[in-house]
Order: sequence, then C-alpha cells, then structure tokens
Amino acid sequence: MNSQLKLAGTKSLTVLMAAGIISGSILTSYKSSAQTLNKTQKGGIVGASGGAVIGGMIGKTKGNTALGAILGATVGGAAGAVIGRRMDKQAEEIKRQMPNAQVERVGEGIKVSLGSDILFDVDSYALKSDTKQQLIDFAKSLNKFDDTNIRVEGHADATGSDSHNLALSKQRADAVGNFLETQGVKTSRVAEKGYGETQPIADNSTEAGRRKNRRVDVAVFANKKLQRDAKDGKLSE
Repeated sequence: MNSQLKLAGTKSLTVLMAAGIISGSILTSYKSSAQTLNKTQKGGIVGASGGAVIGGMIGKTKGNTALGAILGATVGGAAGAVIGRRMDKQAEEIKRQMPNAQVERVGEGIKVSLGSDILFDVDSYALKSDTKQQLIDFAKSLNKFDDTNIRVEGHADATGSDSHNLALSKQRADAVGNFLETQGVKTSRVAEKGYGETQPIADNSTEAGRRKNRRVDVAVFANKKLQRDAKDGKLSE
C-alpha cells in the first residue's frame, strides 16, 4: 500500500481484502451502501476525500487497534500524500533506531511491533535495561515529529488465565508508554491498551506462534493539527 492510501472504490477495497487488511463483509457492506448514493455523493467518495471516508470506515471496523487507529486517521488525497511522505521519513529513522523491531508503513501512519521477549523477561513488565536505549532513540524521533499521536498496545499468548494475560498485556503497554513519557513524549499524545490473548497473529499451539503473539505494537499517526495543516497546504515537503 502506498503512502497516499488511495482507498477509493470497490477495486481498491478488493485489493485490501486480498492483502488481509479488511474482510469480505466490509467489501459487501461498502457495495451495499454505495448503491444508495447519488452521483454527487459517489463522486465525493471517489475523489480526494475517498481515502478518509473508507479509511475511517475500516478504522471503525478494526476497532481500537493499532491498525484501526492508523486507518481511522486517514485523510486521503493530496493532504494524505504529504502526511505519507513525512511518515516515510520517520519510518526510515525508526528502522535505524530500533533494528530489532518490525517497522511497517501502513496507510498514513507507522506500525512498530516489538516482541515482548525483546522488552521484558518472562512474566514480567519491567523493561530490560539493554533495550531501553532503543526506546530512548524512539522517543527522540517521536519528539522530533511531535505532531503525531501514539497508541501502545500489549498482547499476550494463550498460556495462563485470561485475566492474567489481560493484566500483564496492559502492564507492558503501560511500561512502554510511561517510559516514552519519561523521555519527553507528551502524555497527551500517548494512549495505552492491553488486549491479553484476544488478538493473536500466529498459532498459539506452537512455541514459535506463541512467541509472535507475545508482543507490543505501537501505532504512530497524524494528530488533528497535522491533518489540518496538510489539508491547508501548510506543511513543507
């Protein structure tokens, strides 16, 4: 998906479904709703605002997840392209700062995934001292590009009780969020959430799968001011 996230029309939604970003039910829902629109309304969706309309729809469907937060903040059009290019630069910087992280450009934002074994000891939410430097560098990037919001999410595997996994995932998300705040990232920019074992990305029946499921995801996306400035043409390239 390119930085502009031109999610306009059924064809683009079909591509997203094939990539696993949206489900078939979203595509069906979109087709159904599109049939009720007049030509002017359809033109508005297919035009520059299309990315924002459909991105918001996908964001709501995904819920308050890292991916949902990023796609829900989609602007689309020329403004979205400007935001995307800024995110390109920041993503490259984060990749250099956090070589052990998986850094993905998603739509008009950035998703950073860290295995919990990189950050924490088993069944602990105390940050490892040898990984703090990477978070310090990450915070420097977040402070440099300070017109973004940050969502930190903790995830667990399926071992242990549901309540334990939920509590531990929240504590780990809080640990990362709080540490970033100690490095000058404004509290108002950071939100933390624990999901326990409810959002696996791999098979919990294998150790390799459980290792992937034990993770912390961080979403970085434009705040309202950056969105307004991009729409008003106030951002320099």
